[in-house]
Amino acid sequence: MSEHIQRSVAQGVLRIEIARPDKKNALTGGMYEAMIAAMDAAARDDEMGAILFEGSGGSFTAGNDLNDFLTFAEDFQKSPALQFVRALAGFPKPVVAAVDGVAVGVGATMLLHCDLAYATPAARFRMPFVDLGVVPEAASSLLLPQRIGLARASELLLLCEGFDAARALDMGLLNGVVAPEDLGRIAMERAVALAQKPRNAVLATRRLLRGNSAEIAVRIEEEAALFAAALQAPEASAIIRAFLAKGRS
Repeated sequence: MSEHIQRSVAQGVLRIEIARPDKKNALTGGMYEAMIAAMDAAARDDEMGAILFEGSGGSFTAGNDLNDFLTFAEDFQKSPALQFVRALAGFPKPVVAAVDGVAVGVGATMLLHCDLAYATPAARFRMPFVDLGVVPEAASSLLLPQRIGLARASELLLLCEGFDAARALDMGLLNGVVAPEDLGRIAMERAVALAQKPRNAVLATRRLLRGNSAEIAVRIEEEAALFAAALQAPEASAIIRAFLAKGRS
């Protein structure tokens, strides 16, 4: 478990708050494991109808802590980051996200597995995998073109272009852009609304909307294999080490 993941329950909704604001909520292995455990418990709990992800301190998450990439470079299949992606893709109940500030890497791609997502005007998204010498994850190479079209997906995944909340809304990655003071309330209201609807009807409709879950699972594993190979190659290792050295200087 991790002290950087705060959990609370209200009205059938599990709130998972990423709380490492001094590092812009960058995710460590322990944080991933805490979120996985919370999701596993929520999936088994009949009282839980939805989960809500949010960040603290004006950030959603800066993505994976790059030190963890190096730690699991030799055996990426055991990486908590990959386990989290698998768990999120397979989570059976509605997922809502409330995004403020940076949403980088998995902080952006996880929105593809959320049923509803809201952000403030200050939200900034980026999928910098290619710039780090690796490949996309969370089945984003499959889901992003399906959601926004190949041309725009190529901009985001090949050029690693950042984008703001207004563009995310225009592309269909968000359900709304709201004032910072309203973000938590609106996202929670939407999550509660989902949790209180007829459960079996919600779960069945969600499965229909999400399409071929097996195809998504296969793409996650394809990406993971290429990601693992990239981490062991000199190119990605050098880029990541240089980035970490710059951050310490």
